[in-house]
Amino acid sequence: MLTLKTEDLSAVQLQDYLQYAIAPRPICFASTIDHDGNINLSPFSFFNMFSTKPPICVFSPARRVRDNTTKHTLENVLQVKECVINIVNYDMVQQMSLTSTEYAKGINEFEKAGFTMLKSDLVKPPRVAEAPVQFECVVNQVIPLGDQHGAGNLILAEIKLIHINENILNGDGKIDQHKIDLVARLGGDWYCRVTEDNLFKVAKPLAKLGIGVDALPKSVRLSKVLTGNDLGMLGNVEHLPGDDDVDLIALKPEVKEVLDATIGDATNRERELHELAKSLLKQGNIEFALKVVLL
Repeated sequence: MLTLKTEDLSAVQLQDYLQYAIAPRPICFASTIDHDGNINLSPFSFFNMFSTKPPICVFSPARRVRDNTTKHTLENVLQVKECVINIVNYDMVQQMSLTSTEYAKGINEFEKAGFTMLKSDLVKPPRVAEAPVQFECVVNQVIPLGDQHGAGNLILAEIKLIHINENILNGDGKIDQHKIDLVARLGGDWYCRVTEDNLFKVAKPLAKLGIGVDALPKSVRLSKVLTGNDLGMLGNVEHLPGDDDVDLIALKPEVKEVLDATIGDATNRERELHELAKSLLKQGNIEFALKVVLL
């Protein structure tokens, strides 16, 4: 394993390692305005939500690694403590990228990138009409993290109004993860798109107390077939099944087939049972899979 001391790396080297490793990152497409009415629109991937009540997002216009200068977004929010955080989806990613061009102060990136300015209801900066979700925010605090090349400036933005394109809602009025078609930032020129093919669910262990991987038999924990993800699913059940329930599973046709084919061959029996359990886990049949590995 490569081990690096951050103090031995240049800002460029650090940026490269960090941005490739800490990814994907959501994109804050921030519109701001200065005292003179100059509008700026710029994307930032040092961004996330950090509180629900109050609803706080934090994004960071870092000092430029190249020459240590600050960005217009930071300068604007220090003058007018308001912003709009526009959420980026795939349909607008190329235009969004164009706004990261370092245009001179006073140049309106809405116009340069071909976006539509939409008047905000509460704050001075306009919204991006093409964005599927737009947050009107007041800036509660700006926290500088240093004065060196690449140092961040945390902008704590409190969401006051949320605007949502109704086309991305499901029948219950909630945002449909399939319809919003989000994109996220990776390292260098790389992005990723949240499509139906790469969406999956992981059951949250909040409503129940999972037994934990350590409660599984050693033969299961040290399986050469089951992965860490497989063990995580098995460890998220509330309790181990009783011996009678486990014995009954042997009557299932697919289990009986494995047992009959491996009579007198304990090593292959365990491997094939684990293979069967793995396929059951892929289908989401966790309780069945657990009983199989406990045979």
